[in-house]
Amino acid sequence: MDGAAAGEPSPGGRPRDPALDEAIIRATRRRLVLDGYSKMTLGDIASDAGVSRPTLYRRWSGKFALVVDALDWGFRAQLDSYPPLDLEALPPREAFAEAVRRVDPCYANPEAIVLQGGFMGEQPRAPELLELLRERAVEPRLRLLLDVLTGLQERGHVRADLDTDALTTMCFGSFFGAFLRGDPGGRPFAERVVDTVWALIAVDPGS
Repeated sequence: MDGAAAGEPSPGGRPRDPALDEAIIRATRRRLVLDGYSKMTLGDIASDAGVSRPTLYRRWSGKFALVVDALDWGFRAQLDSYPPLDLEALPPREAFAEAVRRVDPCYANPEAIVLQGGFMGEQPRAPELLELLRERAVEPRLRLLLDVLTGLQERGHVRADLDTDALTTMCFGSFFGAFLRGDPGGRPFAERVVDTVWALIAVDPGS
């Protein structure tokens, strides 16, 4: 976080309260969904979190710094929600399937896709937000799927001529396409993606 870490003394000498920090972060993420970055205010966030504006400024230098931490918090929450699996030890198809499930923006938070769409909509006014989204939320998720596909390719389970980078982007984008079409997404949709794609990329689709 910007400034002292949770549990450490704040600039005023008082210990940080992790529960209070989380309440502020959650309020920030909710305001990003409801109002978007440009319209949300620190006053609204403070009111939603039940704190004063000075409490926010003792922790973060401004709205952008707070949003950076809100994105990081959301990504860590998604990582923490993943079941503890060794993807390399799974059968090839299941390793691919689990990686596709984990690339879903809404894996841990149904509102995450709206939040990400809001950042895309802010691009003309605050292009730095889209870069922040790519760096803190998109690329780390896609790296997992890309690494799994590359590993399966190296071990001969998927086609050697497969463009793993393009396929990673396609799988990620499919969740946005499903959202725009009104599909509830989630695990059932991820399974449909896997069923369709695996038959096309696997050297032995039954593996």
